[in-house]
Amino acid sequence: MKKILFSILGCISFSASAAFVNPMDFDGSEAQKQEVITYIQDRVKKEYCDSGLDMCQPTTLRMMEKQNLDAFKQATQLKDKSIMDRVIKDYCHSGVDMCNYTTILMMYKQNEEASKQTLDW
Repeated sequence: MKKILFSILGCISFSASAAFVNPMDFDGSEAQKQEVITYIQDRVKKEYCDSGLDMCQPTTLRMMEKQNLDAFKQATQLKDKSIMDRVIKDYCHSGVDMCNYTTILMMYKQNEEASKQTLDW
């Protein structure tokens, strides 16, 4: 009986939503790769199937999953941790709820560019 209960609990916790992985903290392990994939799949499903968009088609889901995975891979190569941490704070840990890797990468690049600019006449 205990073995069955632990097996069920293991499946429940395994199938639970994956946590966001900061691309700059990615270690390349198989466990983290799976965590990223699961997070992306869950996030894309939430954005395109469980929201008001109602764009829950396999073609759209696979395209957006690939776009997010490509963005994640690019983001692992970025260098400025303070910019990344701020973007994640703004888009993942606020009321905005736009915590996908495509947005994270885009806003990182925008903030990095803006940090090199100054206002001039």
